[in-house]
Amino acid sequence: MSDTGVATPGTQTVSVTVNGVEHSADVEPRLLLVHFIRDTLALTGTHIGCDTTSCGACTVLVDGTPMKSCTMFAVQASGSELTTVEGLAGPEGLHPIQKGFHEEHGLQCGFCTPGMMLTSIALLEENLSPTEEEIRFALSGNICRCTGYQNIVKAVQHAAASQAEGS
Repeated sequence: MSDTGVATPGTQTVSVTVNGVEHSADVEPRLLLVHFIRDTLALTGTHIGCDTTSCGACTVLVDGTPMKSCTMFAVQASGSELTTVEGLAGPEGLHPIQKGFHEEHGLQCGFCTPGMMLTSIALLEENLSPTEEEIRFALSGNICRCTGYQNIVKAVQHAAASQAEGS
């Protein structure tokens, strides 16, 4: 941003809250959200997989809704609250979904894990006791090439049970 508070010509100012921290930057209007998160904010937990919304590795929460950041412009997120995988653990320790993935061995290579976790969190916000079918449907936009999904489903079930006990 220039000293006058106006975006540099050819750019637009993006202001977002990411994992509870406010950020503002001038970006080219065509900059994808995934590149804004990874390159501008240096939060590299959001992965770039397919660039076509097919794999879900780039999924982040935008105002609580899972969005594939590889096909969303950063300027479209301006004014929003974003959650990336880096924002899951808190002062009390790991988020229940992270504990679930750890306890149930819900990952192998880990490439899909951030998107799987964030999608699962959104599911559990809407439905604290999802069936296996509901979990699989919610995760259907996220591809894992390693696990066969069974342990990912178990991880979500573990997180759901853990959250139900805590409420």
